[in-house]
Amino acid sequence: MASADLPEVVERTKKSSVMYAFICSILASMASIILGYEIVMGILNFYSLIGSFAAGRTSDWIGRRFTVVVAAAFFFVGALLMGLAGDYATLMLGRFVAGVGVGYGLMIAPVYTAEVSPASARGFLTSFSEVFINIGILLGYVSNYAFARLPLHLSWRIMLGIGAAPSVLLALLVFGMPESPRWLVMKGRLADARVVLDRIAETPEEAAERLADIKAAAGIPHEADGDVVAVPKRKSAEEKQVWKELILSPTPTVRRILLATLGLQFFQQASGVDSVVLYSPRVFQSAGITDDDQLLATTCAVGVTKTVIVLLAAVLLDRVGRRPLMLTSSGGMVVSLIGLATGLTVVGRHPHTEVPWAVALCVTSTLAFVSFYSIGLGPMTAVYTSEIFPLRVRALGYAVGVACNRVTSGVVSMTFLSLSSAITIGGSFFLYAGIVTLSWVFFFTCLPETRGRTLEEMGELFGTIDAGTEADDASARLLASELTT
Repeated sequence: MASADLPEVVERTKKSSVMYAFICSILASMASIILGYEIVMGILNFYSLIGSFAAGRTSDWIGRRFTVVVAAAFFFVGALLMGLAGDYATLMLGRFVAGVGVGYGLMIAPVYTAEVSPASARGFLTSFSEVFINIGILLGYVSNYAFARLPLHLSWRIMLGIGAAPSVLLALLVFGMPESPRWLVMKGRLADARVVLDRIAETPEEAAERLADIKAAAGIPHEADGDVVAVPKRKSAEEKQVWKELILSPTPTVRRILLATLGLQFFQQASGVDSVVLYSPRVFQSAGITDDDQLLATTCAVGVTKTVIVLLAAVLLDRVGRRPLMLTSSGGMVVSLIGLATGLTVVGRHPHTEVPWAVALCVTSTLAFVSFYSIGLGPMTAVYTSEIFPLRVRALGYAVGVACNRVTSGVVSMTFLSLSSAITIGGSFFLYAGIVTLSWVFFFTCLPETRGRTLEEMGELFGTIDAGTEADDASARLLASELTT
């Protein structure tokens, strides 16, 4: 082969690897459609805590791929119970089961996608879970309107039970997905990991380097090179030790990573996004829009705007970087929330008089808010959290982040009505604007750029990971060079 042909071959290899990872991420992220649909149905966020922590354990036990199947199973059973419920207790049981599925879906889709994606496209691919969540939310808006025209005894059953259908499709398609190469190495299955890495890496050299890095992170000696090797049975591999490394006595590096995760997950929901999305019809009614068709149009416009902008963010994540999008996102959200709060305050002070400019400001500010949220803070939370944790605590670390996210979401959504009654609906959004201002400061000071870094290189950004948690980066590079020379 002529040397002039090599760049073309390399480019074809890169496109092939990204396309393969793209298909895998689409399949894994399909669970997020059901997740978004169920969240719109008002499912209690606290149920998902059980699912998120269980998913962390399950994904380390049976693998990332089959954990997606478990998530689909919970969604299927929950939707079926709700749709066929003959009494209130069965309906609540269905909500509980579906809520556990929400926790599973929130945790496993981004982690799996991050672990099968090449570094150059990881942000783009991991953000697809947020894309599908928004598609699910939009479907929830539309179905709520469409099924409301049916007889009452049928409308709510169909609306709740329809989530069972995509769950079956997801469970079947998952069997065509590869397992995460990181999980395979953790189990000593090097031959299987090589096959997957050869498909998702952009060059054979990169595949070999990634395998060396992952082996070092899993504590496998670099000279161990069989198809299946023994993984050192070290104390740190025990579940209680993983909790100790992550929560009880973390290293300074892990502590910084955990702080970044909890702050990011907290501020995503404390921004008031659930209040804007879930209560947007009430916000628009407060702004003077009372016609049912107009309410549907403006509410669906929120869903469409979020979905389109998240797709744009997916394209920009690996080109612009995480930090610029995050800072732009939070800054724009502050301005949008101030505009929305101002418009609602003016409308509230003139309850019997139409104020067209204030109504227009409310609608424009709402669309601007969801746009700025979707360009950064929305998709970035899953992307960033899934890529910064060390290998052995990644699943549990992401589960802890999801738990923080769901608790905050539950508190915000359940207190919004009481808060708006106490300080007015406009005052509520002024409060959210203050919280998002604090988030901008946090993002600027605590979140380093991760674009283009491999998962095994993240320790450099937060400090060197010690031997008890993950091999340091210098050792990983040394082992990789010995394997490839």
